[in-house]
Amino acid sequence: MQSQKEEALKRLERLYKNLDTGMTRNKYLDMCEQLNQEPSDLEIPPDWEDFPNVVQEAINTFNQMGDRVFSEIGYTGKDYTNLNHFIDIYGVEDKEFFLEILSWLDSRAIKKSSEQLKRDYEKLKRK
Repeated sequence: MQSQKEEALKRLERLYKNLDTGMTRNKYLDMCEQLNQEPSDLEIPPDWEDFPNVVQEAINTFNQMGDRVFSEIGYTGKDYTNLNHFIDIYGVEDKEFFLEILSWLDSRAIKKSSEQLKRDYEKLKRK
């Protein structure tokens, strides 16, 4: 079971990296067709349907929760006040994995926000 969870997290990371670059499954397949190359199973970007329900529910919950943002600091994470309501609504059984996914998503979003704030600050400094 643990390896399935690790694999789901690795695919989730690949999905978000591909989304950051704008690469989707359809774009990848179109590109392979244009280049007359056979698509590689290892390189095909994952799609939302490729994930178990608990991952999809965690992503949906993450996207629906409010953000905690401060002007000087930026994004500091999600507001988990209503988390139990989402767990009940979705009927989440594997709460540990659900929370692990939420934590992964939140950490990623915090890191991206921090990097963007740093880039914006450096840009202002140069002016």
